[in-house]
Amino acid sequence: MTAQLHRLERATSTMDLLHQVAAEGAEPGTAVVAGEQSGGRGSRGRHWESPLGGLWLSVLYRPASAARVELMSLRVGLTVAAALAEIGEPAVRLKWPNDLLLDDRKLGGILCEARWQGDALAWMVVGVGLNVLNPVPDGAVRLAERHPGVTPEELLPGLLDRLRALDGGNAPLTAEELGRFAARDWLCGRRLTAPVAGVAEGIGEDGALLVRGSGGATTALRAGTVELADTAGRS
Repeated sequence: MTAQLHRLERATSTMDLLHQVAAEGAEPGTAVVAGEQSGGRGSRGRHWESPLGGLWLSVLYRPASAARVELMSLRVGLTVAAALAEIGEPAVRLKWPNDLLLDDRKLGGILCEARWQGDALAWMVVGVGLNVLNPVPDGAVRLAERHPGVTPEELLPGLLDRLRALDGGNAPLTAEELGRFAARDWLCGRRLTAPVAGVAEGIGEDGALLVRGSGGATTALRAGTVELADTAGRS
């Protein structure tokens, strides 16, 4: 069997559909892309607007172990940013743990969902949502604002090839990956009020967000909703 690409004009959720085919034994790298979604979701179950004109894509992974699967959203963010740089957009920033920003506005997001068989990881589905030509809400941006004429169909082949090349992220972030993330790190240097108060100082090799408190101690955050002191923005 080879990894397939399932193309749909409309879906409730590409994530849900890919979980279904994963349960039926689909190969790693199998993907689902939809022209629009009626039930797309973001982190913490939030509704994700997915109208026509955007790129709504999910990809299947079967990592050898569950070690450090939490790094996948960061690696996917780097991968998406690299793919967009190839089409002439080098300015994409990454907001820990799963947002893609352009001109300080939300361009897209990443969602990783694992499924288990007992204590063993069975598979992981990674969803990528990108605003391309679609209408966007306040505070968001679409790629066509800077690149008129770009289409989801143009972006899909290169992005999917890059995503399929990822192995599920069982190793810590390398120095090279940390350097690439630092170059795009939107949070670094910003003051946070939550999950802890302090100044964001990048990420560690385990993907944790490092926050320096007023007393100088550094806290490593592996989950939580980020709130900014200046704008009350949330991750």
